[in-house]
Amino acid sequence: MNLSHLRVKTKLMLGFALLAAVVLLVSGLSLRSLGNANERFTAYLEGVGNREHLAVDIRGAATRRAIAARNLVLVTLPADRDAEKLAVTQAHEDVQASIAKLKQVVVAASSDATDRDRALLAAIEKVEASYGPVALEIVGMALDGRRDQAVTKMNAECRPLLAALLRSTRDFIEYEQAQAQAHVQTAEQGYASDRAVLIGTCLAAALAAMAMGWLLSNAVTRPLTRAVHLAEAVAAGDLSTNIIVDRHDETGQLLAALKKMNESLVTMVDRVRQSADGIATASAQIATGNQDLSSRTEQQASALQETAASMQEMTSTVQQNADSSRQASQLASSAADVAGRGGQVVERVVATMGEITESSRKIADIIGVIDGIAFQTNILALNAAVEAARAGEQGRGFAVVASEVRNLAQRSAQAAKEIKGLIGDSVDKVQAGSQLVGEAGSTMNDIVLQVSRVTDLMAEINASTSEQSTGIVQVNQAVASIDQGTQQNAALVEESAAAAESLKQQAAGLLEVISVFRTGAGRAAHA
Repeated sequence: MNLSHLRVKTKLMLGFALLAAVVLLVSGLSLRSLGNANERFTAYLEGVGNREHLAVDIRGAATRRAIAARNLVLVTLPADRDAEKLAVTQAHEDVQASIAKLKQVVVAASSDATDRDRALLAAIEKVEASYGPVALEIVGMALDGRRDQAVTKMNAECRPLLAALLRSTRDFIEYEQAQAQAHVQTAEQGYASDRAVLIGTCLAAALAAMAMGWLLSNAVTRPLTRAVHLAEAVAAGDLSTNIIVDRHDETGQLLAALKKMNESLVTMVDRVRQSADGIATASAQIATGNQDLSSRTEQQASALQETAASMQEMTSTVQQNADSSRQASQLASSAADVAGRGGQVVERVVATMGEITESSRKIADIIGVIDGIAFQTNILALNAAVEAARAGEQGRGFAVVASEVRNLAQRSAQAAKEIKGLIGDSVDKVQAGSQLVGEAGSTMNDIVLQVSRVTDLMAEINASTSEQSTGIVQVNQAVASIDQGTQQNAALVEESAAAAESLKQQAAGLLEVISVFRTGAGRAAHA
């Protein structure tokens, strides 16, 4: 399989797949090693460890049974004897149960027990078959009160059998411990073997990963380096390299794209060179045409400047006429305002004279009331004098007062008549003045109307003059704008000529820049 024809994605996937396979292999071996170690440990717990534990239980139960039997022989109280009897019975049952469990473990089909295990177990059963009945018999003697016989039998038979039972359990335990040590050695050997296998596998995996990494790196970086060199050559202006693509991966696609770019640049540079030549020729023609256009534009600008000067003089004259008309209109407006204010004053004087006439009439009415009051007061005073005369001496003083009141009433009536006469003359004169003031108001209104007509005519004249002035100003502005546009056109023509010259120089510079690119047939580049 040729790696150069594989895609970079496929290469990376193959590399990672190889690494994943190596990791799975190492993980599988590790799991297998852990499984073996777990099996060995489980076998130890279920085999050797369990048998050793049961043998220890047998020894402990036998020792407790012997101690309880001895105590039963020595104690004298009934309660103590019952307690020790129960202890002996319980210990004896524990011994029998432990031996039965150990036998079941040894003879089981899945057990790893050896013939030596079975022989040692048979020895324990044989000694227990002899020792158990003797121990129970001693218990019975002690309970029957035959303590001396029990002590004698204990020393003669029970102690040797107990020693033999303890030796048998000790031999069994020591053998199981030796078996446990053998298991430990086997486990150590298995660990060493598994470790060697794992180390070898890890080294092989590391070497395989390094090899795959080198292959992938070489397969990816070498064509990329070539592509970089080609890009640097293009950046330096060398377009003559013939790129040969002999790969089908992404780097081959990159080289194919570089080849296409190189060919496109060659075509583009040739076209730009041809276009630059055409631009240089066209810019020279444009420069010549712009010089002629600049000359004609300058002549037109001079004529427009003379027209603008004439229009400015006409504008000045019309503006002076507009100012004079505006001043006359302002004076007429001021006169109309003064006449209007005079008419308003006359109107107020007429109103005031009317108010004075009305007030005089009211005063005459009041004087009439006063005259009536004085007349009535005179009559009342006359009546009072009559009544005082009738009263004689008693009414004399009252008669004097009534006479004075009558005199005052007569003088008041006389004064009221005189004031009434004066007020009547004043009312007549005020009415005559009101008529004159009314005539003066009518005359002022006529004056105001005439002045208003004059003001309107002056305003129309002023408006016409202002419109004329505005039209001439607009014409002047239009001429100035045309003049400014012509000047700007002249400036633009000059700028266009300068731009054409600059374009010509830039075309020459562009030709010089393009000359850097080498597009001739060159060497072939293999990726």
